Amino acid sequence: MGRQRLLQWAALIVCGLLLLTWLPVLALRWLEPPTTAFMLFDPDARVDLDYEWMDWSSIGSSVPLAVLASEDQKFPTHFGFDIESIRGAIDDSQRGGRLRGASTISQQVAKNLFLWNGRSFVRKGIEAYFTVLIEATWPKQRILEVYVNVAEFGPGVFGVGAASRRFFAESPSSMGDAQAALLAAVLPNPKRLRADQPSAYVRERQSWILGQMQRLRRERVLASLN
Repeated sequence: MGRQRLLQWAALIVCGLLLLTWLPVLALRWLEPPTTAFMLFDPDARVDLDYEWMDWSSIGSSVPLAVLASEDQKFPTHFGFDIESIRGAIDDSQRGGRLRGASTISQQVAKNLFLWNGRSFVRKGIEAYFTVLIEATWPKQRILEVYVNVAEFGPGVFGVGAASRRFFAESPSSMGDAQAALLAAVLPNPKRLRADQPSAYVRERQSWILGQMQRLRRERVLASLN
């Protein structure tokens, strides 16, 4: 088989892989994810999965705003990656500090939907690939809508619909800023941090998030996502 023939086959394989990975991303621009990779591989989710999808119009503004304030304030303007935060995390690690996360909401959506938990370079590379696909295919509002619906807010509790019902006996649209900030405060480690029994650390994060929410609301950040 000649070199040109090999290159043609390689190009076909690459195009086929691109199509196979892009099609589910395209479909999820409109469809509700029935599950996610994190739910499938999460031992808590397998035992007692609580997942409820809520459309954007049913979520209200408090939870999306709290999540932006807590997780990714540059979300409206970046292209899927926060380069400044990534550089800062690398610099801290090189100075001997613990390697901290610098994932954007877009990266977390890619991870939650399609990948397994871990810190390998291979997994991060695949995460970056799906992040690019998501950013190129979905509007920002859709990315945030999916994130608040698939993020884990407690052991086996996925999505703001399940979390608001489980912890506050309310719908997401009925929650105030304080409750929304409490949910967002546990996102760094929902296995350990509790929204229903908040520690002093969670309360401290909640207070900080509330302050950031006020600023983001004045700047009409959510309106910029439409």
